[in-house]
Amino acid sequence: MPDSSNYFAFYGLPEAFLLDEATLKAKYYQLSRELHPDFHAQDTPAAQAEALRLSTLNTDAYRTLADPDRRMAYLLGQHGFLEEGSAQNQLPSDFLMEVMDLNEQLMELEFGPDPDATEKLTTEVTVLADTLDAGIQPVLAGYAGLPPDHRPAALAQVKTYYLKKRYLLRLRQQLATFAARS
Repeated sequence: MPDSSNYFAFYGLPEAFLLDEATLKAKYYQLSRELHPDFHAQDTPAAQAEALRLSTLNTDAYRTLADPDRRMAYLLGQHGFLEEGSAQNQLPSDFLMEVMDLNEQLMELEFGPDPDATEKLTTEVTVLADTLDAGIQPVLAGYAGLPPDHRPAALAQVKTYYLKKRYLLRLRQQLATFAARS
């Protein structure tokens, strides 16, 4: 039976930010069939309970690893890089200043709606997000091949990216909400 202490190990996959989605899906379906309650109806109650536990784990693991953002959060969490309220979750001041400027522009739009200014702000947020995505791709792609002693530095870079991305997601949600009201 698969190792249930880690979702990657559970599926026998390497720990990575970028996964072969087809392999992940195939492993999920294979375990779904093996762990289906119908196949364990004649087992002891303890074996049935274990099959149910593993079936639930299979579903949770798949939902987490199939979604790139959830996978990133999971992998960072597994290595202690996403502890809530940690002082280590501080973002660079230049990024925070840029986000503060974007937030101020958003607040101005709430007081005086302006479709051109909304479009300009949306473009600025999109360009910033695209720049972040492009900058982190080599780190995400190369992580699985890094020697263990180089992984913490990569994880620190990914954590900063992840936190920045969350800020930008909130801005995008606010812009979408604002645009829907206009």
